[in-house]
Amino acid sequence: MTTSDVVVIGAGSMGAWTALRSQRAGWRTTLIDAFGAGHPRATSGDESRILRASHGADVFYTRWSREARTAWLAFGEEIGETLFVPAGALWFAHREDGFEGHSLATLTSMGIPVERVEPAEMAERWPQIRADDLAFALYEPEAGLLLARRGVVAVARAFTTLGGRFESGWAEPGAADGRRLLDVVAGDGIRHPAETFVFAAGPWLPTIFPAVLGDLISVTKQDVVFLGPAAGDNRFGAEALPCWVDYDAAFYGLPAVDGRGVKLAPDRYGPVFDPTDGERIVDPETVRLARRYVARRLPGLIDAPVVETRVCQYETTPDTHFIIDRHPDFDNVWIVGGGSGHGFKHGPVIGSHVVSRIAGAPPGVEEERFELGRARTFQQNMRTGAQVRLD
Repeated sequence: MTTSDVVVIGAGSMGAWTALRSQRAGWRTTLIDAFGAGHPRATSGDESRILRASHGADVFYTRWSREARTAWLAFGEEIGETLFVPAGALWFAHREDGFEGHSLATLTSMGIPVERVEPAEMAERWPQIRADDLAFALYEPEAGLLLARRGVVAVARAFTTLGGRFESGWAEPGAADGRRLLDVVAGDGIRHPAETFVFAAGPWLPTIFPAVLGDLISVTKQDVVFLGPAAGDNRFGAEALPCWVDYDAAFYGLPAVDGRGVKLAPDRYGPVFDPTDGERIVDPETVRLARRYVARRLPGLIDAPVVETRVCQYETTPDTHFIIDRHPDFDNVWIVGGGSGHGFKHGPVIGSHVVSRIAGAPPGVEEERFELGRARTFQQNMRTGAQVRLD
């Protein structure tokens, strides 16, 4: 069998973009995924993801998200597909000194379009949102949503169009020679040799490398519901309603796109979850919490039926920073994961970063946050803050 320059295991956002960047760099690349690109077990599955720049005071992720936005838009234009819907994004601030205030200062200092919107103005611009209990809202007019499943499939397809090889099946480390991995072995026994291996297998990473990642990545079940607006009610489509994040209330949502309902999720960590065999049935408590939330924030959806549900998962590190580093036992094996619920949008930039590291570039000071050996202490995550009771 021909030896690849790079074998990437996992065709989610991180893995598919790494494979595409690798192939474009001129390296013979093989991409392997257990169930195919965009499958329903994947963390990068489902229909949509928010693409926003706000990351509190964190300039690094703010910059990466803007670079990723540019890359996603350019890729969509290149292939002639709409992958980004420019709906904007609203952050509901319950206090002046919270995540939203820090984000406002960071975005302003970096010259990224952002608005502070007072509750009275919100009532005029987005009357479907109840805002009388808010201190203010932060609005990102250039944010929006990515069509997630469609986007991952498109990246994988572009990879094969460029001559990359896509294989379907489970793959795990095979033979080794000292500090070099020689191949990965697929479930059918076929071996895939390569010079470099990138394991970007999302929630399966702790299973593949239990000694290295078993205590570093927590895989949890995350429920999502889609509420269907009434016939002819256009207030909740992407033309009228932005994406939103209620950071302190630990909720987020996206407007209706492609004829689907309004996507809504309580952003709390669910129970430990098996991504392969776990049944993807949402908990009734999730529906209850969603209805409690819209009664407060989007009262026009109080009677909206649940028209779809999704169960995906987070694979979360203690500090919610990604893992992008060499395996401690192998010089030619890279581990890329720990998306922690905010990694999808960064896929194009992560792919570029991984390829540059394989080529020998050292990490920048800010990129040291991705190292495996660094002490990681728990901190508020990059998506939402401490949960509050809704009842």
